[in-house]
Amino acid sequence: MNDTLETLVAAEIKPLGLELFELKVGGSRNRPVLDIRVEREDGEKVTVDNCAAASRAIETRLDAQNFGDQRYVLEVSSPGIERPLRNGKDWKKFVGRTAVVTANVPGDPAGRRTDEVEIAGVEGDPGQEIVIVRNERGDERRFPLAAVEKARLAFHWNR
Repeated sequence: MNDTLETLVAAEIKPLGLELFELKVGGSRNRPVLDIRVEREDGEKVTVDNCAAASRAIETRLDAQNFGDQRYVLEVSSPGIERPLRNGKDWKKFVGRTAVVTANVPGDPAGRRTDEVEIAGVEGDPGQEIVIVRNERGDERRFPLAAVEKARLAFHWNR
């Protein structure tokens, strides 16, 4: 059902200039919760109006198809300011930004480690990317994107 649902959601938001970032189905059997995260195709920040338009479009389509013959909760939002970095495209998009990265790099004496770093670049072909990160001292590290277990953008409040 998730593949069908993802296809339906993606088709409904595409005309709005949005793309599906993530879809999670939770809640209970009697009242599912659809948690949908969207991004703008133009790379700009997702607005409340974008989310409202996406919600209306998705809801209209789900209701027309009698989604699950039941009530459901629909939540549409952006991936957030601490959005996950999932693939090479995400990493390239956020070069120059700070991220919290957990990586387990083969041969690294530190083993599995989590660092806050600046994304300095991405090299290589899709599926074989090497990420380049820089710590606060300016030291660069290179490792395969495949060694990244988790990564998200970091956000710090200006004080």
